[in-house]
Amino acid sequence: MTRHTAQANFVDDAERLIRLLQHYREQSVSRQRPVIQLPPLGELVERLQLNAPLRQGGLQGDALEAFLERYLDATTRLHHPGFLAHQTPPPHPSGALGSLVDGFTNNPMAIYEMGPPAAAIELFMVNWLLRQVGWTEQPLSPGAAAGEYAGGVLTHGGSLANLTALIAARSRIAPEVWRDGNPGDLGLLASPQNHYSVARAAGILGLGTRAIESLEVDALGRIRPDRLPVALDRLRDAGRRPMALVANACSTALGLYDPLEEIAAFCREEGIWLHVDGAHGASALLSPKLRPLLRGIEQADSLIWDAHKMLLTPPLCAAVLVRDHRWLDQAFEQEASYLFHDKQQPGVDLIQRTVECTKAALGLKLYLVVAALGETGLARYVEEQTALAQQAWRYFNEQGDFSCPAEPQSNILCFAYADWNEEHLALRDRLIEAGDFHLSTARINDRWHLRAVFMNPQTRMKDVENLAQAIRKAAAE
Repeated sequence: MTRHTAQANFVDDAERLIRLLQHYREQSVSRQRPVIQLPPLGELVERLQLNAPLRQGGLQGDALEAFLERYLDATTRLHHPGFLAHQTPPPHPSGALGSLVDGFTNNPMAIYEMGPPAAAIELFMVNWLLRQVGWTEQPLSPGAAAGEYAGGVLTHGGSLANLTALIAARSRIAPEVWRDGNPGDLGLLASPQNHYSVARAAGILGLGTRAIESLEVDALGRIRPDRLPVALDRLRDAGRRPMALVANACSTALGLYDPLEEIAAFCREEGIWLHVDGAHGASALLSPKLRPLLRGIEQADSLIWDAHKMLLTPPLCAAVLVRDHRWLDQAFEQEASYLFHDKQQPGVDLIQRTVECTKAALGLKLYLVVAALGETGLARYVEEQTALAQQAWRYFNEQGDFSCPAEPQSNILCFAYADWNEEHLALRDRLIEAGDFHLSTARINDRWHLRAVFMNPQTRMKDVENLAQAIRKAAAE
């Protein structure tokens, strides 16, 4: 194949893809195709017809278009108004274009010389995020003097972001860890409602899950500040030093916020690193109406914030933000002569702040979304999705055969049908099989609930009413 032919094929294939994606979105929004299909794995592999191109090559033109049609038809359609299952939005098209640019240019920009504009935009967007928190922005000029300003980096997902933040917390309390390994007396104070990635990070860090002291929470899973001294005493009585306390903004299951201001006051008094998992709920900072839910966030030591949730950015794009940049800059120690050496540096190497060596241009995707919608547009999206969850909450409470364990503070709503418990699991399977709605489930106070996450701006209250009818029909069957 000649270079000219390859370029012509790329343009033709890209035009075909854009048309397919536009049609895919129209099909999804108008409910022409089911929100979800779950065929057996082997059957799906056969349907996608994967084998022949691997042997023969030539997956371009008509053949590529046919394959992409099969692929798109089998996807879970986040653009469908019945998609309510998980904390993943239909990404803004501008961000999707950023993914295409990043994939084509292939600039692994953790090293400045491998992607100057991507690195520059990432630092610029990290400062934008720091500004929303209320922290001092990091200087953009290379070689800036150390000082009391914040810092951050974008990474591939909230789980990696939580791990990175806790590595920074460990480096502060045990700066010798890279040379000597973990001291045996470190512990974590964490809510039982924390995302599972916190316990996973404890395992990866070599602390072990036994080092996690579970905090006492109220009936809805929010940390009780008045019981924090008791938990700290338990940790210390076990011979452990508190490495960090992890709070939620908001919780994954119910979408409720821990009382950050009171927790931060306790941590400041005891000298404990406060880490806030704001993967989903930190986007409320953009809204003057919802920002009070995060009162006290500026007193935290670290925060994670997933742009691929409520900032409508394609995955994966999560921010690790720290109030003092020095703890993140000192979190990792590494030697590699092919990367780390004295050089004329007009920019900054972000590799020293991340687990990853090769890193996508995450800031580009985020920038294109924010620049397309503006801060006010994103704030409106967060407010509208939260308002829809609250409206749905009122609707279900007005129905005699539904109930809700908590008024939503975010766009997450848990609810129950009749007095059902485990029956909700089978009910969810029935709804998935029907293909009109995709819900998740959560266990609240030893009872299974259905869980709706209002991520899609195309979802309306009429969809909620239709969902209630679909549940009643499935329950009757």
